[in-house]
Amino acid sequence: MTSEFYEDEQFTKTEAEIGSWQAFGRLLPLLREHRGRLIVCLGLLAIATILSLVWPILLKNAIDGPLVNGIFSDLVILALAIGVIQIVTVVAQYYLRIKLETIGQDILLKLKQRLFDHILSLDLTFFDQNPVGRLMARIESDTESLRLLFTNTVLLVLADLLMIIGLYGVLFYYNWRMAAILAALLPVIGLLTWVFHRLTTHRFLAVRKLMAEVTATATEFLHGMSIVQVFHQGEYARRRFYRANEVKFTEDAYVNIAVCIFFNSVFLFEYIKIGLILLFGLQFGLTSGVMVLFLVNVWRSFEPVFRVSEQLSSFQKGIAGAKRIFALLSTQPKLLDTPDPVKWPGLKHSIRFENVWFSYGDDENWVLKDVNFEIPAGKNIALAGVTGGGKSTVISLLLRFYDPQKGRITIDGVDIRDLRRADLRRRFALVLQDIFLFPGSISDNISLEADNISDERLAQAASTVAADRFINLLPDKYATEVSEKGLNFSRGERQLLSFARALAFDPEILVLDEATSSVDPETERTIQESLRKLQAGRTSLVIAHRLSTILDADHILVIRQGEIVESGTHSDLLLMNGYYTKLFHLQFKNKNGAIANA
Repeated sequence: MTSEFYEDEQFTKTEAEIGSWQAFGRLLPLLREHRGRLIVCLGLLAIATILSLVWPILLKNAIDGPLVNGIFSDLVILALAIGVIQIVTVVAQYYLRIKLETIGQDILLKLKQRLFDHILSLDLTFFDQNPVGRLMARIESDTESLRLLFTNTVLLVLADLLMIIGLYGVLFYYNWRMAAILAALLPVIGLLTWVFHRLTTHRFLAVRKLMAEVTATATEFLHGMSIVQVFHQGEYARRRFYRANEVKFTEDAYVNIAVCIFFNSVFLFEYIKIGLILLFGLQFGLTSGVMVLFLVNVWRSFEPVFRVSEQLSSFQKGIAGAKRIFALLSTQPKLLDTPDPVKWPGLKHSIRFENVWFSYGDDENWVLKDVNFEIPAGKNIALAGVTGGGKSTVISLLLRFYDPQKGRITIDGVDIRDLRRADLRRRFALVLQDIFLFPGSISDNISLEADNISDERLAQAASTVAADRFINLLPDKYATEVSEKGLNFSRGERQLLSFARALAFDPEILVLDEATSSVDPETERTIQESLRKLQAGRTSLVIAHRLSTILDADHILVIRQGEIVESGTHSDLLLMNGYYTKLFHLQFKNKNGAIANA
């Protein structure tokens, strides 16, 4: 799901509770440190607006004076004056744009940093409920809409309103009766703009979402082209894409027709005003110069109307983005460090799960039920069971990604909720079944650019898990760049890199979650030999549904539907002839029914 789907989504309850003026008020602190620049911007805006009002007056004077009287020198002076005014106006607008972009980019930079820092502080419960696309839309699209609100919308609307007031102020000064007739049409144009905005805003949003859906549909089938071709589903892909494209076309056609009607209607009023000036100009005593002044100002007054109608949706989008951003910033993590945390010197005795109950929701759909077990320091403990039994949940609780609803987890008798989360997690190294590699080099992915990991230590970690065997065959070795998601390496190679990453950090406690399930048997044997060396004298917890990886564990805990149903060594569990024995027989039984030598 792409982030575009979440750019214009409906407000959540928290977002809806933030009013538009409240959201706008929260933006003001972002502008305070730019007060000086904003004052300069307002000054430049005033200069550009005033000068744009002056040159038509000079044009009027040129027509009624030197042009009528044939004084060429005065005409040249007025022409030069108009040229100078235009140059100064362009320079003022240029520096105004530079200042606004500087302010906008600075606000964008700090807001993105603030958002990302806040997101990093949130716990996994938040990410379970908020898709990546939604967060990307908050960081990218909503912050960009705020930048445009600052740099374009607000000041442009202000400038356009001042321009319209100034233009008609000049017209009223020269002939109030003619100006009053023209001004009487402004409410009609304003009403037309308001109706256009009300009828098309939601349609514009729908077109944006449908455009994202067309892109997403095409992307999905392009990524899965091998599946489409193998299963001869080209017609299915074609129907899906055509259907999405046709829906988008229908909605887009409505919007384009509405835009065409609106702009042509406004143009009609422009011609009506020009006709009124030509019709009543002489009757109201307008000179040729004043009539030209009226024509120029009326012609120029429609440009701000178009811009204001365009900026209304940008203003709404910016305020909506502000609501979403500040709702996200007001989200507090559910897992907090205690105000007076216990200092943990290191694992000396054991880790204990004491009557632990856990559910991912607020209901009583328990994933773990009254779980009790102990991980003695320096021992290799394994959790075995089928997928969905609760093995990975044990890790999430141990690393305090979540807190149990009942019971507690202790380290040397201290509840882990009394420890700082950073102090707790830095003692662990976690290797998951789903490997994630970051953009950068191999060495960056192993060390994560930690200052305390030297090149020698990094190479030693890679050598221990035999990752150096394929790394040294690469032209750039450890400097080799990792592509998106590490797809330039096989799954087994990516798994070895994740092992090397864990070893490089020299963890006190090693946690392996199905860590060898994605490698071939030969690589698995290599890793198992390396792990035996690593686990010697080190506390480790191994999660596995492949029993071949945990046969030599000091103690095996068998978990089923959230409960520890059996425990003991591999031999003890086989003698029990219980659930573990059934799993063992299922995995090691040969085609002829014999049990393999495990």
